[in-house]
Amino acid sequence: MRIFSRTDRSFVAEWWWTVDRTMLLGVGALLALGYFMAFAASPAVAQNIGMPIYYFANKQLMFLTFAAAVFLAVSMLNPKQIQVLALGILFASIAAVAMTLSFGVSVKGASRWLLIGGLSIQPSEILKPAFVVVTAWLFARQRAQFDSKAVLLSFGLLVLVSVLLVMQPDIGQMTLLCLVWMCLYFLSGASLKKLVFLAVCGALAAGYLYATKPHVASRVDRFLDRSAGDTYQVDRAMDAIRSGGVVGVGVGDGQVKSILPDAHSDYVFAVAAEEGGLIFGALIMLTFGFLIWRALNAMRDETEHWIQLAASGLICLFGLQASINLAVNLDIIPSKGMTLPFISYGGSSLLASAITMGMLVGLMRRRSLSPMRMSALTPSQLDTQMRGQL
Repeated sequence: MRIFSRTDRSFVAEWWWTVDRTMLLGVGALLALGYFMAFAASPAVAQNIGMPIYYFANKQLMFLTFAAAVFLAVSMLNPKQIQVLALGILFASIAAVAMTLSFGVSVKGASRWLLIGGLSIQPSEILKPAFVVVTAWLFARQRAQFDSKAVLLSFGLLVLVSVLLVMQPDIGQMTLLCLVWMCLYFLSGASLKKLVFLAVCGALAAGYLYATKPHVASRVDRFLDRSAGDTYQVDRAMDAIRSGGVVGVGVGDGQVKSILPDAHSDYVFAVAAEEGGLIFGALIMLTFGFLIWRALNAMRDETEHWIQLAASGLICLFGLQASINLAVNLDIIPSKGMTLPFISYGGSSLLASAITMGMLVGLMRRRSLSPMRMSALTPSQLDTQMRGQL
């Protein structure tokens, strides 16, 4: 039974027939995994701090419901509306990040959160997808109109955001945005010389941060030499992953969630791998990989340059964030507090992931199938046009 008739010209029906429903299914799978992991990983953390056993799980359920609604709403926007939304979010988020420096809530020495209406919000999370879309638009404008000022403006925007993030400090988010900016610059047609120059500048900046930021040096040193300091969290995460084996120790029987304070957020993958084993861990990785592959494959047929850039940048943002979280859990890179999209606990992270994937799915929609165009097609022609969606 079809949800909508193919001749239905309503707004929602048009969205249904033009959206990539496989992407919807993939995001839905991640939301379901996030719901499952909230109940698997958070009760022990809540008990450890004297809260009701399902305190974090119930909050995460509300966050996930809101994130699903935001994802669907954003995915219904057209490219122009996504541009306007990104600009609005960018300006508001930059102002909010600046406010954290004076009015933010300090946690573990970092001032990254604002307390609004009893909720703790991390503006830098929400800034990321908007930054990517606006940067892509500037790079596309440079190519279409030979506007060199657009590139300088995008670089100035990167510097502004990076300075604010370093002042919080949030080196991980800054690094992520710099990597995505470099990917966009490369995809926009930057010369190899410019890319090498920027890579050298990035290496020098990394050296400066290592020399001037003790917490950065400490994490790098502990990664290179276990005797250089405390490596408790990553060691316990690796123990959990190893103990999970192929099939895991069983849902609810894992131990790492009882001894790691960040088991429900930064190290949620370690909980999943311990209780579900290699099979469950691989399922999570494959879900992320499938979404990235599906989106990249769809972008091959896109003819509008800024949409190609924006979608590619959002894919890079989503994929790099997931890769960094997984790499930390697997002890491949130095420890960094970065969430696993849709799965880690946290309202700001979920909202940012929902906006990111909502924008991506919105940009991937088949805009050629407008209501008028749909009504003009025969059933067989429409079947052919929509085959890629099924």
